[in-house]
Amino acid sequence: MADWVIVVDDDETNLKMAGHILSRAHMRVTAVKSGQTLLDYVKKLEDEIKLNESLVLDIGDDNKKENKKSLPDLILLDIKMPGMDGFETLTALKKMNVAKNIPVIFLTADEKEETEAKGLSMGAMDFIKKPFVPEVLTIRVRHMIDLDHLQSDLAYEVEKKTRENESLFFHVVSSLASAIDAKDTYTNNHSGRVAEYSREIARRAGYEGRELEDVYIMGLLHDVGKIGVPDAVINKPAKLTDEEYDIIKNHPVLGARILGNIREMPKLANGARWHHERYDGKGYPDGLKGEDIPEEARIIAVADSYDAMTSHRSYRNPLPQGVVREEIEKGMGSQFDPRFAKIMLEMIDEDTEYEMKED
Repeated sequence: MADWVIVVDDDETNLKMAGHILSRAHMRVTAVKSGQTLLDYVKKLEDEIKLNESLVLDIGDDNKKENKKSLPDLILLDIKMPGMDGFETLTALKKMNVAKNIPVIFLTADEKEETEAKGLSMGAMDFIKKPFVPEVLTIRVRHMIDLDHLQSDLAYEVEKKTRENESLFFHVVSSLASAIDAKDTYTNNHSGRVAEYSREIARRAGYEGRELEDVYIMGLLHDVGKIGVPDAVINKPAKLTDEEYDIIKNHPVLGARILGNIREMPKLANGARWHHERYDGKGYPDGLKGEDIPEEARIIAVADSYDAMTSHRSYRNPLPQGVVREEIEKGMGSQFDPRFAKIMLEMIDEDTEYEMKED
């Protein structure tokens, strides 16, 4: 597909000359006579892209590339025009959603250095002097388009590799969570359920995008420290001794030590270390109180307690939903952050068939 250039100039002679030169270089050229006409035209292109996206539920890589092809590769924009000048046009263009990343080269007969400095500071990629020298115009336009394509391809490859790495990381985290749960005879996908409940609480609290996924991963790994707890202690059917209970209580510290080595996600250890802290300051391992406890840990604390009450144990089945609700409500402001406990109560009330429990 031919590269597409929009030329904006109020002088029809300049439009025809630029169009002729670039067309001979096998480029597609659209001529526009004012800044406002350009903005209206680009807005129409953006609306068409948004319509296309609304018709496709999962916008994959191929669709993203097609959307980029729906926009011009470059805009040649004259500075001195009646009405809206080039600087004003560029300012408005940069405020647009998709089109703000279209590279712009200013066209000008102005030799003043301050004019060029102003244009570059506003985001223009280059200046081309008028009247045009055909070879110079063609070479500079071609170089700018090739550079933009190279940058776009590089960004695409980086994004693709990042997604691949994130997918691999998620699989490793899921496998590790399964290994954690496998240590405890009396838990079955505990980490997965805590992660799901935590993410839903966070979503209802206003978290979005990457923040939600971070909470989910923290939930999956909140008990990672149990890897260092002897199986005989974790699976002991009788009451734990004080010494054994101290060993269990050390798993948040061990978990934070393990996850703290992952420098790419410095907050990952928050859920592991502080999910047993209490809002009233009577929890462990650090006795943090209120909002001194990281928010993600306060979310996971509610989800973890809920799942503990709604799961099978060696000595009981899941507690009745009404009892679970009473315990969550009773813990508001003491064991739990009231904000997140209230959200958990809303989730319980919506679960009329009591499906949020271990099967």
